[in-house]
Amino acid sequence: MKTLDPETLRSVVEAVVSRITAANGQAPAPAPAAAVKSSSCGCGCSGSEGRYGVFTCVDKAAEAAHAAHLQLKKLGVAGRAKVIEIVKTLAVGNAEPWGRFEFEETKIGRLDHKIAKLLITKNVPGTEWLQPYALSGDGGITLEEYAPFGVIGAILPVTHSVPTLTGNVINMVAAGNSVVFNPHPGGARSAAMAVRAYNEAIKREIGIDNLITTVESPSLESFDLLCKNPHVALLAITGGPAVVNAAMKSGKRAICAGPGNPVVVVDETADLARAARGIVEGGAFDNNLLCIGEKAVFVVGSVFSRFCEELQKAGAARINAQQLEKLTAAAFTFKPGEGGGCSHASVNRALVGADPSKLAEHAGTTVPNGTQLLFAETDADHAFVQEEQMMPMMPIVPVPDFETGVREAKRAEHNYRHSAIIHTKDVDHMTYMAKEMDTTIFVKNGASVAGLGLGGEGYLSYSIATTTGEGITTPKTFTRVRRCVLVENLRII
Repeated sequence: MKTLDPETLRSVVEAVVSRITAANGQAPAPAPAAAVKSSSCGCGCSGSEGRYGVFTCVDKAAEAAHAAHLQLKKLGVAGRAKVIEIVKTLAVGNAEPWGRFEFEETKIGRLDHKIAKLLITKNVPGTEWLQPYALSGDGGITLEEYAPFGVIGAILPVTHSVPTLTGNVINMVAAGNSVVFNPHPGGARSAAMAVRAYNEAIKREIGIDNLITTVESPSLESFDLLCKNPHVALLAITGGPAVVNAAMKSGKRAICAGPGNPVVVVDETADLARAARGIVEGGAFDNNLLCIGEKAVFVVGSVFSRFCEELQKAGAARINAQQLEKLTAAAFTFKPGEGGGCSHASVNRALVGADPSKLAEHAGTTVPNGTQLLFAETDADHAFVQEEQMMPMMPIVPVPDFETGVREAKRAEHNYRHSAIIHTKDVDHMTYMAKEMDTTIFVKNGASVAGLGLGGEGYLSYSIATTTGEGITTPKTFTRVRRCVLVENLRII
């Protein structure tokens, strides 16, 4: 009997698993990246090459992505559109098993919302966004088109590993790029699972492998190597302040979706029931892991009590001052500020994305089954107000009037210029707050998620480039504009 070599055996096993997955709609746990061959490489590792986009070596991943980009160029826009069709079909078709896999790996958020975030990736824009711009005049004809950068190096957050990866792939490939992902270590297995599935289907359908690559064991060192790799022409960062700052100091152009602390103002004219429902909908989504999710609410004092009643009717549970104190002690670590000033609060990562029932336990109480959100009255300086805490606990701050509410909201948003929400029937108030906040996303009389087209008009992206100003990313975000000029008059008029 002939003995199969390890690579052939792996190929057979992966093919069988793939067929079983297709038949049962279940996602297999990602296998370690197989070594095809080894050679020395610039990063000093063994140089093992990956399979179906999953690599142990950053340099090899970037090299493979570069080769894939050159292949994609030959297939034109039609080839890009085919890739997007493949990715969207797989993401939606595997939303339940992939969402469950990510939930089990990261252990944060809500399973139903992990699934929902993949289902709605079908709303991410593709090649239709890249229409050329043409000018024709007495001096000739000018055509401006949106061209790819080449290889993009991208960072993924642990909060939305596969959805962010999927949205980035759709946008970046629509623009004609390939991509190397350095995922958050806490979601790296989920990223590898999706990358392997996407590449296997892309290879089968259009013959290109490694159009989407990922680092199997990401680290700060692999991020540094990604930034330095000569094949990487552009960085796309979805993460916290540290990684954003590092990317912006890399010497390469970086598109950065940085931190936010979305704030809400509810004035005396608001439909309080509608406002409460919207805040619960947005602030409770995936246990408040969304960067656009409501994090603090400022309510005009004359309607404060009635608004709190409406929050309870909408499915939120109120905790008292003593319970809030216990929860705050569990949720934050306080350090003295500079010069002996006020303390700085660090978030307890173990409670990020935790269920309301778990937060209630730390507060020394219990909440009814089905409770989506906790809330408590606080002052404007409370840690839950000032920190991007990403927990389903909403601080509600009473303010004497609308202008004070906007001023305190602006202070709590820390000039991230990310997202803000207002509930009011006063158009002047809408305009005033919009100008004062100057945020990338501003939602009026709706849940925060309406800003991404969920209950409002618009398109979806999980990367919102507030730090560098590109806003909600689209395929155009990942292009360079090229101008072609014909200095002859070919006009027919």
